[in-house]
Amino acid sequence: MNCQLALKALVNNWLNSDQICLLCSELAEQTYPLCHPCENELPWLIDACQRCALPMPASDMICADCRRRAPAFTTVVVPWHYAFPVDSVISRFKHHRQWPLGRLLALLLSQNLRHRFEVGLPRPQLLLPVPLAKRRLRMRGFNQAAMLARWLSSEIQVPCSEHWLTRCRDTPAQQTIGARARRRNLRDAFGLTAAAKPAGRHVAIIDDVLTTGSTAQALAALLRRAGAQRVDIYCLARTPMPAHA
Repeated sequence: MNCQLALKALVNNWLNSDQICLLCSELAEQTYPLCHPCENELPWLIDACQRCALPMPASDMICADCRRRAPAFTTVVVPWHYAFPVDSVISRFKHHRQWPLGRLLALLLSQNLRHRFEVGLPRPQLLLPVPLAKRRLRMRGFNQAAMLARWLSSEIQVPCSEHWLTRCRDTPAQQTIGARARRRNLRDAFGLTAAAKPAGRHVAIIDDVLTTGSTAQALAALLRRAGAQRVDIYCLARTPMPAHA
């Protein structure tokens, strides 16, 4: 099921109207629908693990889990803590089809990424959204990670492919289970399609929220085993710590 025609109409209306802040309904006075006070009050993630973006006391640290066992991905780029109002905005985008909110978050993430590229972060060759199971895709009607990947692709001028990664089997929703169960839940859950050609390439996986990192680790390990030279993770928000998933 594809909802992109309706999505384009909503986003076109948003882009061609006076910018009203989508959080407080005041005039945004910016080129995107978010006013300065609301933007400043977002739960920006400043100090975090250099590998997995787990919130830390300082920005030049690596968390104990990443020191003990380095993840298959190289780094995580994420602008916010998963806290109010970002958690509410993501939920409204993901579960209530409020696509302009998702478009706004993708725009802000793209700004963050462009800054990171300017200060030395290697630019990936391809964006890969986390795939949804077919049953869940039919129920929801869209894949929020795929939407984010398309928007990011347009903003940062990196191509996106929705046809490299596949979910081989349906699994319980990750947010309903603990960290250890999440890892078991994802064993052999993902695969590569015949179109996938990751050997020697730098790719970035796109998702909305990083909690324990189990999904990111499973997909990055899959891509690295297939020869990917580097795998990064781009997402909107990071939970404060895995135990709080």
